[in-house]
Amino acid sequence: MTNRSDAPARGELRALLPDDDTIYELAALFKNFGDPTRAKILSCLQVRDMYVGELAEALGMSDSAISHQLRVLRGAKLVKGKKEGKEVRYSLDDDHVTKIMEYGLTHVNEER
Repeated sequence: MTNRSDAPARGELRALLPDDDTIYELAALFKNFGDPTRAKILSCLQVRDMYVGELAEALGMSDSAISHQLRVLRGAKLVKGKKEGKEVRYSLDDDHVTKIMEYGLTHVNEER
């Protein structure tokens, strides 16, 4: 590691960091991306909005297993649902989620 003269001193560095609560929220957010099933659901929803049954069929899982994961993802504000008749159509919550997925995939595919 190079000692740069324009780098902040140790005491100044702490002041530049996000507060502990923000760091814990960030870590919790990324835990959701660390679960392969949730990552697959998010990948499907990058392609198009889908119903629980469509996700279950695409991933070879039960509706209840998909519903459970969607509850977790909704709680993390990564997906949202829109009631359409008796069903709910799920989509990524916003463009930030799309960008996180895109950057993550770009990063893991860098060396391939």
